[in-house]
Amino acid sequence: MTDIKGFCEPRFAAVREALAVSLGKDDVGASAAVYIDGEPVVDIWGGYADADRSVSWERDTLTGVNSTTKNMTALCALILADRGRLDLSTPVAAYWPEFAAAGKESVLVRHVLSHTAGLPDLPGLRAVEELYDWVSVTAGLAAQAPEWEPGTAAGYHALTFGFLVGEIVRRITGRGLGEFFAEEVAEPLGADFHIGLSAEHDHRVAPLIPPPSLTDEYAASAPPGPGGARRENTGATIRVRDANSLAWRRAQIPAVNGFGNARSVALVQSVLANQGTAGGVRLLSPQGCEPAWREVFSGEDRVLGTPMSWTAGFGKFGNTFGWGGWGGSLVASDPGSRMTVAYVMNQMIDRDRQEDNRGMEIVMAAYSGLH
Repeated sequence: MTDIKGFCEPRFAAVREALAVSLGKDDVGASAAVYIDGEPVVDIWGGYADADRSVSWERDTLTGVNSTTKNMTALCALILADRGRLDLSTPVAAYWPEFAAAGKESVLVRHVLSHTAGLPDLPGLRAVEELYDWVSVTAGLAAQAPEWEPGTAAGYHALTFGFLVGEIVRRITGRGLGEFFAEEVAEPLGADFHIGLSAEHDHRVAPLIPPPSLTDEYAASAPPGPGGARRENTGATIRVRDANSLAWRRAQIPAVNGFGNARSVALVQSVLANQGTAGGVRLLSPQGCEPAWREVFSGEDRVLGTPMSWTAGFGKFGNTFGWGGWGGSLVASDPGSRMTVAYVMNQMIDRDRQEDNRGMEIVMAAYSGLH
């Protein structure tokens, strides 16, 4: 059995066992965490931070979580809404006037949060480096016409989600999404999660490892998500080597370039599962959490090609809400049991070639500890 470090309350022993099994089978290095009532009951990790298995995965190892970042970006919007600075039922153009161009004057903030704004693509984008130019990308989105009547259909906004929500936050607060998250979420909670990463943390990063038998040219041809996926035409191909690059770490791509581990992901998201508080720190009112699980759209997702239920910022799956990232990371919150479960790893799995149940195994193991 793989050596699992950290702590795990006895009733959640199945979570430790699930991580050990995963590390013995598919994973190289990984972490899992469970928070209940805003407090940790499981915080475990094991394996290695590198493909050569020469560097141990440590307590403070960080890795890119790809679209699991969207959960963090959505939380920032919900915090502003709870403070009365952002109205989810107001047109985006009220905060970002240029956005009204090309027939988007009726696009509401909640359309952007629920992937129903009709802006799933960045068609002008030719190279991944262009994603690093915030002003250019957001200006392009402001000028773009929606692909469908906003609010009438959903299509996963794989990259555009972060630029759209991030620019709304920037217009209201004067701060970039990563800066707002650091100051208003990560610092008060003591959460080791970063949207964009500064050089001081580079030594802690476990690079993403391409799926078995694939190289770091492996590309994000399919948006991630618990429901399976279809190719998205973003205009730029994102490869594993891009997600592992220094330029990617330094950039602001708030849909996808968050860095953390299971502990920090679960800690932050436990706020929404626990009526606005975690570890004794209040970030939102109880009512301010409700948009996270209140359904905005249900039906076929045009990009994912699968039935989806979207809330204001999250995928909804039965009584839980959350989202996962390209390669396998995942967070799920259940406000009924005030539980949040997170799984973060460096070994990616290509869902087109192999089933990936690693994150869900951790979630199901956590549920077994509730009974």
